Amino acid sequence: MPCRANILITELFDTELIGEGALPSYEHAHRHLVQANCEAVPHRATVYAQLVESRRMWSWNKLFPIRVQTSRGERVIIPPLELERCPGAPSVCDIQLNQVSPADFTILSDVLPMFSVDFSKQVSSSAACHSRQFEPLVSGRAQVVLSWWDIEMDPEGKIKCTMAPSWAHSDPEELQWRDHWMQCVYFLPQEEPVVQGLALCLVAYHDDYCVWYSLQKTSPEKNGRVHPVRPVCDCQAHLLWNRPRFGEINDRNRTDQYIQALRTVLKPDSVCLCVSDGSLLSMLAYHLGVEQVFTIENSAASHRLMKKIFKANHLEDKINIIEKRPELLTPADLEGKKVSLLLGEPFFTTSLLPWHNLYFWYVRTAVDQHLGPGAVVMPQAASLHVVVVEFRDLWRIRSPCGDCEGFDVHIMDDMIKRALDFRESKEAEPHPLWEYPCRSLSEPQQILTFDFRQPVPLQPIHAEGTIELRRCGRSHGAVLWMEYHLTADSTVSTGLLKPAEDEGDCCWNPHCKQAVYFFNTTLDPRAPPGSSQTVTYTVEFHPHTGDITMDFTLSDALDTASGDQDQHLDTRLLF
Repeated sequence: MPCRANILITELFDTELIGEGALPSYEHAHRHLVQANCEAVPHRATVYAQLVESRRMWSWNKLFPIRVQTSRGERVIIPPLELERCPGAPSVCDIQLNQVSPADFTILSDVLPMFSVDFSKQVSSSAACHSRQFEPLVSGRAQVVLSWWDIEMDPEGKIKCTMAPSWAHSDPEELQWRDHWMQCVYFLPQEEPVVQGLALCLVAYHDDYCVWYSLQKTSPEKNGRVHPVRPVCDCQAHLLWNRPRFGEINDRNRTDQYIQALRTVLKPDSVCLCVSDGSLLSMLAYHLGVEQVFTIENSAASHRLMKKIFKANHLEDKINIIEKRPELLTPADLEGKKVSLLLGEPFFTTSLLPWHNLYFWYVRTAVDQHLGPGAVVMPQAASLHVVVVEFRDLWRIRSPCGDCEGFDVHIMDDMIKRALDFRESKEAEPHPLWEYPCRSLSEPQQILTFDFRQPVPLQPIHAEGTIELRRCGRSHGAVLWMEYHLTADSTVSTGLLKPAEDEGDCCWNPHCKQAVYFFNTTLDPRAPPGSSQTVTYTVEFHPHTGDITMDFTLSDALDTASGDQDQHLDTRLLF
């Protein structure tokens, strides 16, 4: 540069504000690139926090006791003390906070401005802490800190961009939907009782890339603890299970469904083999009266975690952990016994899309020689389902920008479209749809079934059909999910939890990501109700590769002569 600049324009922010290296970048710019009295755009950022009690959000971070009613009385599965004391994963939990129901949390504090960064002045990336004294609004148990930020683009603060959730926004009607910046959920190291009106200090710490919080009786300056140490998981559970997985394990209704299904298939002399990553099903099976339980844990991390959980529950001598790949299983691993019950959730940590957990079927095939006559497999089958939807907002991540604030950005739209057409427009994406409201335009439809009672077939499984759009709307895409049939009378859905309704949003499983296949074209929402609007599909499962391929064809009665657009999806299971 021929001289130092007097204007600094940047966009270095993420949901946590500083997670993309904003502080060291600004620090470097002020030292080497800009004048002392420069003006930065944006000018200033402020981070806000609010303390809440929320059993739902707390269930994303801690393992709750699980109660099991057995013939010998109640048994309780407890977490190891190491897990209870663990501060959790160091990374922020970023979500669409407006989609969390107000009934799922209790506000304990006012919105507190924790710290600000003036980008027009010298910025430091050194670790720091900022405390704010407050009086709890109600008594409760402090568990979670909700956090967000706003930026003032100009020194006078006339142009402001805020990430505040609806209840903290001055005008909720003007809320801007975003997926690039959302809101943060931070978990306190331990839950703390708070008393209404009794003053406390909420402390925000940060280093050059991360933020975390603690609750204290006095400020860190007064008690001498001003050097923050970033919390790190030391129990290994937060390394193996992500937050939705914690929520899934803590879901009492889901656990009860597995318990009821297990009761129908267990026998006193059953020999059970569990195949899932870090699953507690082996403990449920043992408490319900299985004679002998084996569980396969592929990874060393999963093996260590399950060993800790078994030991905390005095089951280390009752459940045998086998640390090897299923295809390497030998009769000696099973002590010469034949398996009478093969059990899985199924859940595997490497799965991204819903059908990736079909890995269970391949495991079932690999251990076929170890199954005894009449062995029961649970779940006994799975099915792939689809529904066509109209998204309230998620469609925007695929929508071209066109003209933006007077700038023609079609050249960028074309570049992105070429990149998507190279691969991504022909693939489904995993999304947690409980965060992204949508309404169904069709009835849910089962399109493929997989029979786990038999080994993986040699020939492809093929299906084709038509989905009729029964409701007016713009077809943004198809949502696909798996349902697992534990028994003939018990099914667990990873997608829709309630039947689709004419009015209102779809209700999605909050612990799983669903697969979204975006259509490149959408049907005209102005089409009259009586017109023929359909989506035809061809779906094929290829057993030798684990691929699922799909063809979608959208048809609109208003424009059938113009030709349909075929869309292809090719996704691979991770084995």
